[in-house]
Amino acid sequence: MKPIHTTRLILRNWEDRDRPLFHRINSDARVMEFFPFRRSRPEADAKMDELRDEIDRRGYGFAAAELLATGECIGFVGLQDAGYLPHLPTGSIEIGWRLAPEFWGHGYVSEAARAWLVFGFETLGVDEIVSFAVHDNHRSTAVMERIGMTADPSRDFDHPIVPESHPHLRPHAFYGLKRKDWEEQKGG
Repeated sequence: MKPIHTTRLILRNWEDRDRPLFHRINSDARVMEFFPFRRSRPEADAKMDELRDEIDRRGYGFAAAELLATGECIGFVGLQDAGYLPHLPTGSIEIGWRLAPEFWGHGYVSEAARAWLVFGFETLGVDEIVSFAVHDNHRSTAVMERIGMTADPSRDFDHPIVPESHPHLRPHAFYGLKRKDWEEQKGG
């Protein structure tokens, strides 16, 4: 993956020095509030390796977000194939993120997500980028709206990977952004 630079961030592939932060964001109760699991250090290391390999293979993925000023990794923002969800067509692309709590509220996710939208629409040539979150995850849905995505309640769904033991985490709000709408927003 060629790093993507924004005003304050570098979006890049994962490096071994990112392992402590990756584990922390995958085991922190605040960060993982809307997930039915927490990852142990070995599980987090394995997931980071999986993400790094996917980025090496595809040229994009859930990539590390690094502060340009300090070189500190703050979490991830990126695109991934969402075809693992049975109700989405093959080739669907999801935008997602996860940051350490001390970096919330500074606009980093929106800044990085906008750069990924450019990549998705201009480099990958996709017609739509989607995102979804637990209905009560207002922090994430607010970001979706800030970056120009629109809620589509007709596409809301119960996430098939969330176990039935966590019924409050199953209902997901669905957001999408079509290329034509993005181009209109960009032009305006």
